Amino acid sequence: MISVLLADDHPVVRAGIRAMLDTDPEIEVVAEASSGPDAVRRALAFTPQVVLMDLRMPGGDGVAATAEIRAALPATRVLILTTYESDRDILPAVGAGATGYLLKDTTTADLVAAIRAAVRGETVLSPSVAARILGRMRGPAPEPLSPREVQVLQLVARGQTNSEVGRGLNITEATVKTYMLRIFQKLDVSDRTSAVMAAVTAGLISGDPR
Repeated sequence: MISVLLADDHPVVRAGIRAMLDTDPEIEVVAEASSGPDAVRRALAFTPQVVLMDLRMPGGDGVAATAEIRAALPATRVLILTTYESDRDILPAVGAGATGYLLKDTTTADLVAAIRAAVRGETVLSPSVAARILGRMRGPAPEPLSPREVQVLQLVARGQTNSEVGRGLNITEATVKTYMLRIFQKLDVSDRTSAVMAAVTAGLISGDPR
């Protein structure tokens, strides 16, 4: 079973999301929260595998809650599920450690697929969010990734650690770290999630959660 925490300040929205997830027998909603601080408390109490997090809630927003949950529970993935798709919403959420960013018009099938992808450590983006990030990236073309760097980043996108990537490619963990530093520099990012998102939106690696 995949355990999920729902964080949204609207009871009707939570009920709708729960109904969507109830269609999959392998997903279980273990708790609900109505604010950011409430989401943190319940995440610590239930240690869900995935948190579906709204962004704007009274008493504490989803960005701050995402950062707290990721710091306290590194194995818990946070998927933003919101109606907002502006740069000022997307970028802070990603910076706080969100694994993905979905809009509330997401279909049941895509939401279930995104949850499964999040459990695997993969980054998931709604198409319009991916397009917005790509739009921000347009300008001078970034330095291209080498075939080996693409291999490394594709494995990272599947949730593999540096040591797992190294074993899969028959290289040392230190070499993987060197490749990641080069990738960060080429994509002008500072962390793994941002690197994956930048590469997916640029079409350098696959971001299909299925």
